[in-house]
Amino acid sequence: MPHLTRLLTFSFLLCSTAAFSQRVSIRPDSAGRRVDVRIDDKAFTSYIYPQSLEKPVLYPLYTAAGTLITRGFPLDPRPGERVDHPHHVGLWLNYENVNGLDFWNNSYAIPEANKHRYGSIKHRKIIEIKEGKQGRLTTESEWVDQKGKVLLTERTTFVFSQEGKNRLIQRQTTLTADTQVTFRDSKDGMIAIRMDRAFEDPDQKEGEFRDAQGKVTKVKTMDNSGVNGIYRNSDGKEKESGVWGKPARWVSLSATKDNDQVTVAILDHPKNPGYPAYSHARGYGLFASNNLAVKAFNPSAQPVRYDLKKGEQMKFKHLIVISSKGFLDQNSLERLAKRFGQ
Repeated sequence: MPHLTRLLTFSFLLCSTAAFSQRVSIRPDSAGRRVDVRIDDKAFTSYIYPQSLEKPVLYPLYTAAGTLITRGFPLDPRPGERVDHPHHVGLWLNYENVNGLDFWNNSYAIPEANKHRYGSIKHRKIIEIKEGKQGRLTTESEWVDQKGKVLLTERTTFVFSQEGKNRLIQRQTTLTADTQVTFRDSKDGMIAIRMDRAFEDPDQKEGEFRDAQGKVTKVKTMDNSGVNGIYRNSDGKEKESGVWGKPARWVSLSATKDNDQVTVAILDHPKNPGYPAYSHARGYGLFASNNLAVKAFNPSAQPVRYDLKKGEQMKFKHLIVISSKGFLDQNSLERLAKRFGQ
């Protein structure tokens, strides 16, 4: 019997260790202009910087159960998707008004004659890769105008991990001014994810959609079967009407897709500029949090601006939580937010 007890105890410890010892692997592919991130050899996401995009992004994103949560268009279009906003790709961070240049809305769809009004973020190099129970990827990029003049140098560290059925991405970004830089109060920013159709608000019916043959059709009333997304924020507000344009410590978006109950949340850090950030969360699938705008969401407020002299820095830290096989409730997200804010 003592031998059996020791054996059972060892088996329990082995199973417990296995449940919390997911290994994160990070594999660069410079020829493919990507870095693949896997957990226990299951796809999580990729850091990609193709020539066709005006910024590096994390794309696609999967839950621990293998459920795809990001929209495919424009990189890998799927039937039944909306085909609006081609600059909405995966998970990214940028801003609409930096020295008068629009970094947010830039894409292949902008006519060449108008390109001078837009900025691009160019990946320059990988600084560090570490694998293990946490995976760490540090990159360097430059925010440039259309002539290649550098406004900001960006250094971003992504920390990838998994705790039980929750996958986590901690993104810490430092922007260093290469010249005098001004961020003006604007709606479109900063950290954002473009979600799969299942996460849209079922009340959103109108739009342009892609059929199985790739044809794009403008639809006034859409069959929203399987569309079941609902936003919630740290103040208990729900749906786009409740969370959009409101400051919040965190905002979540939950939906069931392929029998997987998924919650995705963006958590703001107390040391970020503009904390708590205003939510730019739309029912058609844009999930964003904006640290640098106030009047864009509250017309009665005074506009804000952030000025950086050459060499000065601005830092941002966000946590993305992706749950699987069970929605995250208010208490769970509050605990995560408290831990993240320490």
